[in-house]
Amino acid sequence: MIISLDLQSESPIYIQLRNKIIEGIASKQLRPGDPLPSVRTFAQDLGVNMHTVNKAYQLLKQDGFIQIHRQKGVVINPDGMPSVDENYLANVRENLRPVISESVCRGMNKEELMKLIQEVYEEIQKGGEHDDLH
Repeated sequence: MIISLDLQSESPIYIQLRNKIIEGIASKQLRPGDPLPSVRTFAQDLGVNMHTVNKAYQLLKQDGFIQIHRQKGVVINPDGMPSVDENYLANVRENLRPVISESVCRGMNKEELMKLIQEVYEEIQKGGEHDDLH
């Protein structure tokens, strides 16, 4: 899996890394039990600070996407992915509001927005063809 980060983005690098790993899981490029590089190795490969990778890993662990073992290293959670609960739904709603609001302000109608969501969903299901994950 190749991950490319946008160092010029307003989004923090650790959030980009977290999101790319989750997308890799969603697109089945990463499967439960698959290993991830050590913090040190990943940081060197990406050309970022070790603390950046560590912060992304800690968020992924906190959310239940990965497990960190002293002997085994970092692995995609072999017990499966976290489920949808009320907190997750509230978070999705909160994150969608500004995107939908801006889309409405720019003149995008509901059908166009729903079509775009469907396209992105299908891209991820097909293996992330559109993105930088290979």
